[in-house]
Amino acid sequence: MRFIPTLQHSSTPILHKCGTGRFKSMHPPSSGYAPSVLKIIHMTTEEIILKGNDIDRVLIRMTHEILEKHRGTENLVLIGIHTGGVFLADRINANILAIEGDDILRGDLDITLYRDDWTRIGHQPVVQKTDLPFSLDGKQVILVDDVLFTGRTVRAAMDALIDFGRPDRIELAVLVDRGHRELPIQANYVGKYLETIHDTMVNVYLKEKAGRDEVAIGAQKGPLFDR
Repeated sequence: MRFIPTLQHSSTPILHKCGTGRFKSMHPPSSGYAPSVLKIIHMTTEEIILKGNDIDRVLIRMTHEILEKHRGTENLVLIGIHTGGVFLADRINANILAIEGDDILRGDLDITLYRDDWTRIGHQPVVQKTDLPFSLDGKQVILVDDVLFTGRTVRAAMDALIDFGRPDRIELAVLVDRGHRELPIQANYVGKYLETIHDTMVNVYLKEKAGRDEVAIGAQKGPLFDR
C-alpha cells in the first residue's frame, strides 16, 4: 500500500492511502488540450511517471503543436541542449520528417561555460560538443531540453545562441516542466507538467544513453516536508 498525495489548498500536505499505487492527475485550465499536471508531495522510492510509449505519444503531440504553430517547417531549426535535449531533438526531427517530409536544420548546444554557476560545478567541468554549423540569422529556433526546472539552463542556452547569430524567434520545448522557476522563463511546448517539491529528483532515462525510455520521480533529498 502506498501513500498518495491529494491536491490541497492548505499549506499542509495531506496524504491519503490508496491501494492502486497511482497518482491523481489534473489538467490546467485551457480552452483546448493541455498536458496533464501531476503534483508530487513526497517520494520515498523512485516512481515511474512516463514509460516508453507515453514518451513517444508526447513527442508526437509536441511535434504536431510545433508544425501547427509554425504552419510548416520554413526557417525552422531544432537545437538540443546536452545531453537529454539532443536525443529528444533528434526524435522530434524524425517525427517532422515523417509528417512533412522535410529534414530541417539540427544543432547541438553545450551550455556549461555559459552557466552562472559553472565555477561551482567543479574545477574541471565536462564540456561537450556544440555543433551549430549554420547561421541562426532569421531562423525560427526551437530549443529542446528534457527537464525545465529553475530556468537557468535555458537562460544560459539563449546566451550561447546569440554567439551564432540573431534568430527571429527562440522557443522552448521540454519533455517535463517541474516548476520552481528562479527566472521568468516559460516553455512553449511541454510534454508533461509535474508539480514537485524543490528537493525531489526528476530523472529522465532515454534509450540512446540509458537503454530505456522512462521519466521517474526519485527520492527526496532532505527530510520529509522540510520545505
